[in-house]
Amino acid sequence: MTARKSNPDSPPLDSSNYTNRELSWIEFNRRVLAEAEDETLPLLDRIKFLAIVSSNMDEFFMVRVAAVHAKLQVNSVTTRPDGIPYSNLIFQIRERVLAIMARQRDLMRELLAKLAEQGVFIGGVHNLPDDWQVALERYFREEIFPVLTPLAVDHARPFPFISNLSLNLAVSLRRLDKPNEAPEFVRLKIPDLTPRLVNLEPVLRQYAESEFDRDAARSTFVWIEDLIGTYVGHLFPGMEVLHQSPFRLTRNADVDFEQEQEAEEKAIDQRVEEAMREREFGQVVRLSVPHGIDPTILNTLINRLEIQADRDLYHIDGALGASSLMELLAVDRPDLKQQGYTPRIAHGFSEDDDIFETIRHHDVLVHHPYDSFLPVERFFRDAARDPQVLAIKATLYRVGRNSSIVQSLLEARENDKQVAVLVELKARFDEENNLEWARQLDDKGVHVTYGVEELPVKTHAKIALVVRKEPDGVRRYVHLGTGNYNSSTARLYTDLGMFTCNREIAEDATRLFNRLTGFAPGTTYQRLLVAPEFLHRSLMALIDREIEAAHEGKPARLIFKMNQLEEDETIRKLYQASQAGVQVDLIVRGICCLRPGLPELSENIRVRSIVGRYLEHARIFYFQNAPPDQRIYLGSADLMRRNLYNRVEVVFPVMDPRLQHSLLRMLATQLRDNVNAWILHPDDTYTPVVPAQGEQVIDSHQVFMHKSVGLDELPEGVPTP
Repeated sequence: MTARKSNPDSPPLDSSNYTNRELSWIEFNRRVLAEAEDETLPLLDRIKFLAIVSSNMDEFFMVRVAAVHAKLQVNSVTTRPDGIPYSNLIFQIRERVLAIMARQRDLMRELLAKLAEQGVFIGGVHNLPDDWQVALERYFREEIFPVLTPLAVDHARPFPFISNLSLNLAVSLRRLDKPNEAPEFVRLKIPDLTPRLVNLEPVLRQYAESEFDRDAARSTFVWIEDLIGTYVGHLFPGMEVLHQSPFRLTRNADVDFEQEQEAEEKAIDQRVEEAMREREFGQVVRLSVPHGIDPTILNTLINRLEIQADRDLYHIDGALGASSLMELLAVDRPDLKQQGYTPRIAHGFSEDDDIFETIRHHDVLVHHPYDSFLPVERFFRDAARDPQVLAIKATLYRVGRNSSIVQSLLEARENDKQVAVLVELKARFDEENNLEWARQLDDKGVHVTYGVEELPVKTHAKIALVVRKEPDGVRRYVHLGTGNYNSSTARLYTDLGMFTCNREIAEDATRLFNRLTGFAPGTTYQRLLVAPEFLHRSLMALIDREIEAAHEGKPARLIFKMNQLEEDETIRKLYQASQAGVQVDLIVRGICCLRPGLPELSENIRVRSIVGRYLEHARIFYFQNAPPDQRIYLGSADLMRRNLYNRVEVVFPVMDPRLQHSLLRMLATQLRDNVNAWILHPDDTYTPVVPAQGEQVIDSHQVFMHKSVGLDELPEGVPTP
């Protein structure tokens, strides 16, 4: 720890100490790609990470790159501390993305070749046996040909609209009877209803005229665009196909509901429906084409789509939209995948237990996916069926399809309980699903609200309240979490949840729901830190306490775990804490705009990122010198402007010393991880942590699968709660 300074000023942020968020996000995707490079992982899991990289890139372009495009359109001048002009940033993004995509495609060829050695092939149609090609052609004629709609472009037919993320074929044709005329252009959309990777076993089973090797067919796939491109000539009798090439567009798919001019004139559900329709028509921000595309076709696309080729055109070596590789995980080859994991059921939450009695006895902490999500679902189900339960209230952000929690809320209403739900219709890319659930709930008599009138922001908080009549009066039970009420993501994301019937927290939960569903702008809270009104200043005050302790010569420590760190004042405050001598450990999965290790500024700050089997999603905030009941907080908020100022967020205290001890063990485990961890350096680069010779190998995900609270130790220098 470096020497303390007295009364350090909060340092200004500039390009020397603040990293651009878009460039930081790209570096996170580079760490994801490194998982695909890890030769210790099974082959299909490595391919899964290739798919995740492409999926991440799609969303990055639809949202973040689209935002840069929008700034460029109006000649906006950046006000961010990194100071990078948008006109330069768009090209820096392009340069880094191209490097990552080139490495991804090298890996894709390598891993697909290894997969072929294991008997699972993605082959070209022309490389298949002749009788298989005959069957594929019959399949094309019978099942694909009827749904294809070629759209010609000429003086009478305008260039067709190309929807977001759609896969298309551009076809150049010449009339057989007029070989000297200029080529014609046709756009053909690849249908969405067929799998991107066509498995040959069902095709051959229906269309092969002779016996075939079923095991070989079951493990053989062709890209749908290769199949259609091979037989595309059937659509154009009297024409010669000169060239054909796939292409793919990415459009601006972000919707800023808070900035809409007519926001007050329409109900939010109407605005969401309109936004979902308009999303397909957003500005083009990326055109992806394969290497070797015919120059005439390419020039037609560039001119018709009105893109800037040196900025928006991306040549891809291989199949476009590689997120479809995720379909390979359906292959029945457990030897090529990580061994499955069965989560534990938290003590007191088995089917034979009375979960309300368990919660009355003590607060319960669950660590997903190591601890099963079933107790959360049971919390809603048992509340719906318990005759003593009077009311259920919940916030729903991303619940997914076939949600058992929503079904429980519907059942509760059928059982004449009062049910109030805030459904966040503005949850990006989940709007349609949430709107459908909201209308189903509303139709059954559930009190459904979509947001707070005085706070035109998204409600991102994860909280549920159950009101129950008991012999000694009415008692309230609360679940608070860091992740969504979504059973699917609960198997893939690491999150934390707490069940409690603490009177102060329950009272705060009641006040919060009154704020969300009614009119209560003067609401205050005893225990919960609620954004946008109170969270930011409360966190700043807690950091200030550590700074004061350091000035007094006391040991001072902050340990924060989150997904993203970007908000300016928080970063300045952390720099100030470092200058005061506070030891700061940050576990930041993705974007980190703070630079650690800068002389006389952030020498006492260490930043690590955990990327591995599960997506790190929990948020934990530890303050060593806070009062015992304010020492550890969990919550739904990252330290970003949007979370602190433009969201309804809930960060909640963990007051039980027993649970505090468990959380500190979790933090200690991740601070010692030397398998999944990366260290951030002052120059914005990350390097993987590698165990030294003879050092104990610690894979935090594996440790948590063995014991969900982690290693039997606390972070170095942290006192026992």
